[in-house]
Amino acid sequence: HQELILMDIKHVLSVNPLRPSYGAKLYAGAVPTPALDWVRFPGGLNMIGHDGAGFAYDNEGPQHREWMAPFKLATRLVTNGEYRAFIEDGGYARPEFWLSDGWAMVQAEDWAAPLYWEGDTPFTLAGVQPITADTPVCHISYYEADAYARWAGRRLPRENEWEIAARTVACEGHDAASGEFHPRPAQGEGLTQMFGDVWEWTQSPYTAYPGFKPAAGAIGEYNGKFMCAQFVLRGGAAVTPPGHIRPTYRNFFPPGARWAFSGVRLADDDA
Repeated sequence: HQELILMDIKHVLSVNPLRPSYGAKLYAGAVPTPALDWVRFPGGLNMIGHDGAGFAYDNEGPQHREWMAPFKLATRLVTNGEYRAFIEDGGYARPEFWLSDGWAMVQAEDWAAPLYWEGDTPFTLAGVQPITADTPVCHISYYEADAYARWAGRRLPRENEWEIAARTVACEGHDAASGEFHPRPAQGEGLTQMFGDVWEWTQSPYTAYPGFKPAAGAIGEYNGKFMCAQFVLRGGAAVTPPGHIRPTYRNFFPPGARWAFSGVRLADDDA
């Protein structure tokens, strides 16, 4: 709930005509974004979900087997600059890239860019700031993430693919500990930005794992009652408290939600 409060604060400040700053200090380092590359995974039979050791929410289990085809995952998140190319290519005006419900929402809400973008000066928790091309795109809905992936000739990862990939890297990244509350550009080689920066939309609907049973009483309503008409996000964000993320953590939002610190990583089949 700490990060949900920050999401709410950002939205409240963004509609204030004075555009006040929450007081965050954005990352000022100059980091050249590495070229987007791919990490390949063989698929096969894998154990998915929390193994029961240590804390986890009920929706992270029970652990179970899933058969997976070979796949590949992009080494980093999609950037503002890359997403701008989608916009400039008429992405928000081309229905061939959009799911039917998403296209209806684009028309109804008059979307033309991610939430908080105001030309070249998007609103952040540090106030209105110049847009940086190398920073991961943030505050996009599932519909927008999916449309971008289709435009790029790729797809969104499935949540089991994301989890298998996340186990190959350290569970650490740019989170709320920095006090920036805004994503940073990618750094390093190989699979980066799996934890922190932005929550990553997957193409997986938020449903119960095989064998899941809600706990008795009010605690059973905490996650189970939301298992309808939502999609899973993985990985945490720049507003996630330290230590509050793990490879099995399942966040979830409706497909039209944009107020979360949500972005996109591309995936594809690797037959």
